[in-house]
Amino acid sequence: MAQEVVPIDATDTARENTRLADALRSEDASVRLRAALAAGSGPRPLFLVALVERYAVEPDFFVRDMLSWALTRLPPEITLPRIRQELGSERPQARGQALHTLSKIGDRSTWAWITRDMLRDPDDEVARTAWRAAVILVPEDGATELAEELVLQLGRGDHGVRSSLSRALVGLGDVIGPALERAAEDPAPAVAAHARATELLRQNPEAGFDAAVEEAKRVAALGPERAAAARSPEATDC
Repeated sequence: MAQEVVPIDATDTARENTRLADALRSEDASVRLRAALAAGSGPRPLFLVALVERYAVEPDFFVRDMLSWALTRLPPEITLPRIRQELGSERPQARGQALHTLSKIGDRSTWAWITRDMLRDPDDEVARTAWRAAVILVPEDGATELAEELVLQLGRGDHGVRSSLSRALVGLGDVIGPALERAAEDPAPAVAAHARATELLRQNPEAGFDAAVEEAKRVAALGPERAAAARSPEATDC
């Protein structure tokens, strides 16, 4: 929720903005973190550019997250147009942070800004952030279409990327069932296995992705009926 912007003399604001920009360029991550915290605690419209420019290059995760938080403290009508520009940046980190900030602001009207190209971004971190933001912002009547789009990424990337995609899909709820069922029959083994693991995670979210992957391997090796029989109490007692 945006905090009311504190009115202040223009000259003083310009000085504060300069100090903020200088602090955000400090070699000490703790200094940068404190600067971002201060910017969010006493938001000024002129801070917008310095915050956005810094999160495009900031190497520290915690500082980046604080920069996004500081941006959410500004009125959306000020912040959102600038963030939208960053979605088309050539810098992957700028695109990713813009998507992350959109998800934190949570304005459903920005759903239309998340394009298929973003969901398919060649940079894994940007794509992962786009998946999370899309699930948060998608309207109810767009969930099925989003599920159909996200299943096209099944089998992509390393374990962390696949886990992120599965969690995003599960976040859409039961609408993902038909798309996962079709993907489970995909001729590409990686896609089919990822689809089966995601379906198992949907059925039992508390099990976690790793457990779902292992169970999917068992089902693939034994077949659904034998795997179910192996899990039965009778089989355990033998």
